[in-house]
Amino acid sequence: MKAIVAGPAGPSLAEIDTPSPAPTEVLVRVRATALNRADLAVAAGQPHSSTGGPGPIPGLEWAGEVVAVGTAVNDFHPGDRVMCSGAGAYAEYAVADHGRTLPLPAGMPFDTAATLPVALQTMHDALITQAHLQQGETVLIQGASSGVGLMGLQIARWRKASVVIGTSRSSEHRARLSAFGATLAIDTNDPTWPEQVREATGGRGVDVIIDQVSAPVVNGNLQAAAVLGRIVNVGRLGGSRGEFDFDLHATKRISYIGVTNRTRSIEEQRAITERVRADLWAAVAEGRFSLPIDSRYALAEAPAALVRMKKNEHFGKIVLNV
Repeated sequence: MKAIVAGPAGPSLAEIDTPSPAPTEVLVRVRATALNRADLAVAAGQPHSSTGGPGPIPGLEWAGEVVAVGTAVNDFHPGDRVMCSGAGAYAEYAVADHGRTLPLPAGMPFDTAATLPVALQTMHDALITQAHLQQGETVLIQGASSGVGLMGLQIARWRKASVVIGTSRSSEHRARLSAFGATLAIDTNDPTWPEQVREATGGRGVDVIIDQVSAPVVNGNLQAAAVLGRIVNVGRLGGSRGEFDFDLHATKRISYIGVTNRTRSIEEQRAITERVRADLWAAVAEGRFSLPIDSRYALAEAPAALVRMKKNEHFGKIVLNV
């Protein structure tokens, strides 16, 4: 099969062996895959969870048709249209654990489906499982113009949050956030942004913050949070180290929660996928959760797609059609 493989000169198209499914896996003919920030590290030969090192294939999510299943798989069959999360998606074929595989709603295009798994799993876990978001509470999504961020806005509104705030440093991107559920869009380059959050929440601060930025906004998050607020650290796009106001953290009795898939077992990842399917799949089938496709590339054009992602100018998802 053809696949994008990371090498000393960067990622490039290569001919490699088609994988075979393990007993609990499905083999999928990939029709579309969506880019994620972690793909940049894998494409550069850096480790990401169990993926990385010499010759890895980037790609964390994809959609296509099942062509073979492992001996222990009985919930999917050849011919099923599916979306998956896992590794090695920049390829004509990829394997996924059956517990991280989801059925496509009728009529959903493959490129649309490829944008959904990581965002749905990440934000359902962050907002519902980790932050325990309740109806009527208030939410702030840091880095809201990414695919995962846009999904966070939508899940917050689905959960009937009373105020949903999204951040972006791009005025063009901020202008588009309301279409995905934001009741307010703010610019964290403005030093008054924590005050804007408190004002939007009647002076009490925000109940839940989903942080994809980290270092440059961490103390602003503490200022913007309500007493007994919950902050979930999902990403570190702005840096992984910074100053932290421990006194403010303690004074407000804030719960600060870190999440990553890199240290989760396959059983934990299956549980996340099952919760997504149980809670959200009817709404997904109705088209209530969707992500804009910023741009489309052919598989061989993956290096150019990765360059666009690295520039951080895209809105929504970048897709490879395979």
